Amino acid sequence: MLSFNLLSTDVRGKARAGVIRTDRGEIETPIFMPVGTVGTVKGVLGPVLTDDIKAQIILGNTYHLFLRPGNDVIQKAGGLHQFMNWKRPILTDSGGFQVFSLADNRKLSEEGVTFRSHIDGGKHFFSPENVVDTQRIIGSDIMMALDECPPGDADYQYAHKSLQLTQSWLKRGHAHFKKTKPLYGKHQAWFPIVQGAGYPDLRRSAARFVTDLGAEGNAIGGLSVGEPTDLMYEMIEVTNEVLPEDKPRYLMGVGTPANILEAIDRGVDMFDCVMPTRNGRNGMLFTSEGIINIKNKKWEHDYSPVDPNGTSWVDRYYSKAYLRHLFVSRELLGPQIASIHNLAFYLWLVKTAREEIIAGNFASWKSKMVQNVAQRI
Repeated sequence: MLSFNLLSTDVRGKARAGVIRTDRGEIETPIFMPVGTVGTVKGVLGPVLTDDIKAQIILGNTYHLFLRPGNDVIQKAGGLHQFMNWKRPILTDSGGFQVFSLADNRKLSEEGVTFRSHIDGGKHFFSPENVVDTQRIIGSDIMMALDECPPGDADYQYAHKSLQLTQSWLKRGHAHFKKTKPLYGKHQAWFPIVQGAGYPDLRRSAARFVTDLGAEGNAIGGLSVGEPTDLMYEMIEVTNEVLPEDKPRYLMGVGTPANILEAIDRGVDMFDCVMPTRNGRNGMLFTSEGIINIKNKKWEHDYSPVDPNGTSWVDRYYSKAYLRHLFVSRELLGPQIASIHNLAFYLWLVKTAREEIIAGNFASWKSKMVQNVAQRI
């Protein structure tokens, strides 16, 4: 079984340090999970993820893996871990967010969602049950429930109706999860998701519903989808007032370094976001001193290391001037270096947050770090 041990809570807030134990290893929390949507973290080799970036768990996406390479290929490989030769834990999103982002190419019903592939236009159907089956085939250590993610500006009526649909799906998904077994001899956990848009009463109700399911961990979804930042933080607070303290809490798809620090302060344990790699591919570097746009001319003659405070070997091996040259020349190595740097920084950030929580210094450290990581250099 997946287990969670809470080791320390910050004396001035709700920040937590813990350990999640899975059949494929331990995960020290708070943790950031690099996004490996289709079975790869873009531009980053597996040994670099483990040995340099220090990723303890990565994320895959059920929607994308279902479409390509498909369940048959993954099952014949012995699951996604075997297919990509990744020995550590994997969490898979149910694909619900991707399906719902298709907007004009999907149709919702009580049974599930019918959608057309963004690849070839082919018609497919996801239900709470068959996304469990697909994640059994993928073999992820943590599987996410199918839910509907309403837009950040959803009105109350829409958000309420959407939450009712999500909770119906959660019941069915949980029942099907309990009736099925792993295919590869390793335990799989299933996390339900709290929705409710920006409405505190809906969030509290959803959190109570999710808590009553008694799953091994719980997720907070539907944030960082266009709502104001202060509202996102408020929804995290009201949700975590209800979610059980002895289960890991996963905030889906968030966010900037400052977002992560604020969410840790509000009791979140797990994070994922495409920002380190997506922004990195466009020349944005996150550092402990602030944000760098490496394509700016100011770095043209800066021969200092990419990040003298960085933890990755690329930070010391290459200079800012050289990295800028790679981006200006549109060389593939530039986005690769930036992605490695950003992921290593995110993992450093949560690791240091953990150390500060245990030491009892998180609040003072966080207040300074939030200002640092948000400024432009």
